[in-house]
Amino acid sequence: MATDYDAPRRSEADELAEDSLEELKARRNETQSGVVDVDEDATAENFELPGADLSGLSGEDLTVKVVPKQADEFTCSVCFLVHHRSRLAEESGGRTICRDCA
Repeated sequence: MATDYDAPRRSEADELAEDSLEELKARRNETQSGVVDVDEDATAENFELPGADLSGLSGEDLTVKVVPKQADEFTCSVCFLVHHRSRLAEESGGRTICRDCA
């Protein structure tokens, strides 16, 4: 069968445009409902806030042993992290800088 490419093509949008106003109103009322079913408690449980303190929820206390700075370590004056002396990039005027910050 031959196809006339110059003839206007019809789509579903064209067919809907020709529907009467009463038909469109009837379709709209059928598909919409005025009731919104939202469970606020269920949606709030799915969100996880960054930096939130969730330690009380697990029932476990985390303990960390803090070790003071050792003789072979230094505190970087830029990032303020404690590094081993092998990470020392430069030391000038009492300022120590690690390799990452140099």
